[in-house]
Amino acid sequence: MLQRVVTQPDNYEPFLLSQGIQFGNLLFISGQAGAGDDGKIVAGGFLAQGEQAFLNLRRALEAGGSSLRDVIKVTIFVTDMGHFADVVTLRRRFFSAPYPADTIAEIKALYDPAAMIEIEAIAAVRPQEGR
Repeated sequence: MLQRVVTQPDNYEPFLLSQGIQFGNLLFISGQAGAGDDGKIVAGGFLAQGEQAFLNLRRALEAGGSSLRDVIKVTIFVTDMGHFADVVTLRRRFFSAPYPADTIAEIKALYDPAAMIEIEAIAAVRPQEGR
């Protein structure tokens, strides 16, 4: 059975997207960009956006009964691969060993011209007593 993940705020609702979908013990999180609660991309450059994207990812994971430590696979989209070292810095801050499998890809653009990073993930949902 598919179960929709909902966060508050849910800036995805108007676009007919789910923050995530749980299927069995797996959680599939939609791309999380560096947008604040108002839905606008945060100021401060790549690292500020990246930090906000990871915070948004954490919120979506927790809403689905998971956490950053349960991420199995992450895909990180950036609009400039020149920020690769910054991505590694962010991964070091938000993930711990064993680090998730990862794909980092440079793309031409994201949904908002100001967005520079977006992160999607697949995570495990552990039984309540195992968390």
